[in-house]
Amino acid sequence: MDMSKYTQVFLDEARDYIQRINDSLLALEADPQGNRTVLNVIFRSVHTLKGMSATMGYSAMAEFTHQMENLLQKLRNGEVEPGEEVMDILFASLDVLEKMMDDIAAGGKGEVDTSDLRQRMLALLEKGADEVEPEPVKKKEEIVIEDEISFNEYESRLITEGKKRGFQAYHITVFIRENCLLKAARAYMVFRKLEKLGEIVKTVPSVQDIEDEKFNRSFEVILLSNRQPEEIRQALVSIAEVEELRIVLVGVEIKEESGAISPPAQDEAVPTNKKSGQIVCQDNRCELRTQKVRTVQTVRVDIDRLDTLMNMVGELVIQKTRLEQIGRQQGNSELNEALEQLGRLTWDLQNVVMKVRMVPLEHVFNRFPRMVRDLARKLGKKVNFVVEGQETELDRTVIDEIGDPLVHLLRNALDHGLESPEEREKAGKNPVGTVKLAARYEGNNVIIEVKDDGRGIDVEKVREKIVAGGLLPREEAVQLSDEEVLNYLFQPGFSTAEKVTDISGRGVGLDVVKSKVESLSGSIELFSTPGKGTTFQIQLPLTLAIMQALMVQTGNEIYAIPLSYITETTNITPGDIKVVQNQETMILRDHVLPLIRLHEYFEVPEEPRSLNEYAVVVVKKGEKKVGLVVDQLLGQQEIVIKSLGNSLPPISALAGATILGNGQVALIIDVPSLF
Repeated sequence: MDMSKYTQVFLDEARDYIQRINDSLLALEADPQGNRTVLNVIFRSVHTLKGMSATMGYSAMAEFTHQMENLLQKLRNGEVEPGEEVMDILFASLDVLEKMMDDIAAGGKGEVDTSDLRQRMLALLEKGADEVEPEPVKKKEEIVIEDEISFNEYESRLITEGKKRGFQAYHITVFIRENCLLKAARAYMVFRKLEKLGEIVKTVPSVQDIEDEKFNRSFEVILLSNRQPEEIRQALVSIAEVEELRIVLVGVEIKEESGAISPPAQDEAVPTNKKSGQIVCQDNRCELRTQKVRTVQTVRVDIDRLDTLMNMVGELVIQKTRLEQIGRQQGNSELNEALEQLGRLTWDLQNVVMKVRMVPLEHVFNRFPRMVRDLARKLGKKVNFVVEGQETELDRTVIDEIGDPLVHLLRNALDHGLESPEEREKAGKNPVGTVKLAARYEGNNVIIEVKDDGRGIDVEKVREKIVAGGLLPREEAVQLSDEEVLNYLFQPGFSTAEKVTDISGRGVGLDVVKSKVESLSGSIELFSTPGKGTTFQIQLPLTLAIMQALMVQTGNEIYAIPLSYITETTNITPGDIKVVQNQETMILRDHVLPLIRLHEYFEVPEEPRSLNEYAVVVVKKGEKKVGLVVDQLLGQQEIVIKSLGNSLPPISALAGATILGNGQVALIIDVPSLF
């Protein structure tokens, strides 16, 4: 059978398992003694990877994961402790698996050099003889329920003790879709869900056989839980390719002295939602009869196809705007009514396409805990890494590009920001530093923060570097505010590192971050307090394709200002404008607001005016505000963002262009660059 057509499915599934193993190893390292459950998750994931790779014919990966299994079994048996050496080997094994995956994705067979790591594993394995867990000895008397599933004495005791504590035993039969490619992977997902709802007492066939895919379409699980059947059902039906479920209440009471079984009392019937199933009690058990489950279906789509679809929707928005303009000119009520309906349909289509493109930041954030762990160990620092808001969603295009800037910022926080444990103790701090990566929504933007509680930035040291680097003469450098000094850290080639290492000091870092963020129509700000820490705050648009904007006119030119930056609009007369320190300003609710005349900023000839009044658009960046003085407000409009192209050099204060309904091109103002 030609398995090559399933390679992408294998890669996607395998990468999910590798990420799960990575997260579980981090949890195990944080709590080596109290995380037996996590160790079982790691073992099952590696075992499933072994089966998947063997099925696909990737023998190198199958053999390597088999050796990983041997080491993990030693850990499970307590023969090896999850100390520093063991954890380093397991993390290095993950790196090897990643290289194998890259080789397979490139058309290879996953054959990479693992000799050094195998030797390290063998050295650990040879510290003690391999032990095989003995099979439980069957008693002469076993408890049997309708000859379907039997319990030995240990399992019977578990069920009895569970009932005393208010738990109920459920006999769950899971039916996997007949043409499922990776049955073991689906079974593992079922186990993961059930372990969150209770304790798995028994499986038929055994867990080993299930993970080796030695079952046809179904397998059975005895779950001890205090949850309702409907909650269990809802948890399982969300798993792709789970086709049908059967949940039976094991309504028995086990008499330890005789092993007799008595039927459940009348009040032991488990309530459930009648719309999704019905409890039927007969003899000594109750059964939840459910209709065939409608599973959630997913389809993997090439990102280029989504880009094409988004471009087509963008063109549709442009034509809709053009038709609306024609409708207003014609004054035809029927045409306007049809255009309103078209507008609603276009808006719905646009929202659907944009939601399809939205991806949780979790896909980016997941790779950082391991990176932080490895780098902290290399630097000899102790770090508590906190991640928040990973469920925040961004456009796929932005997701693909934001990873590298965050790597720079996290490395900067660990290397420059956090002090060594000894330095922190001398300063009266916890020797374990904290680095926080957080994301949140703010209007039509997403804010991502990288924050540390380290030494902060020495502004005077940066000022000296500015002078020493010949960027400014000393008399000018001393006149800079602290904020202006910190902004020099984003200059190309600027570095405060005393020596060059493989982590920092090469003059490549924050300037790259700023360039990348600005290429995504975003902005970055730096806040630092000496002795307390540093925060980098990135602001990004939810999407780079379509946005709501306020259209304004100055002279003969039309500009679009993104609504997400606008706080309000107002009107002023020339008499309201005051000059303070060579800067035009106005008073807005007892606050001085700096003004920028757009026709002067973009060197647009000012047209003769009949009205002695200007419109002001108040925009903000963080806590700062500025007023943009324009001739006329044209109204709010949905615009499609178009790149200015590679033929033009980067133009300050412009984020792109859009095509209006009459075919005219309007430039989009990059508000953050105005500050």
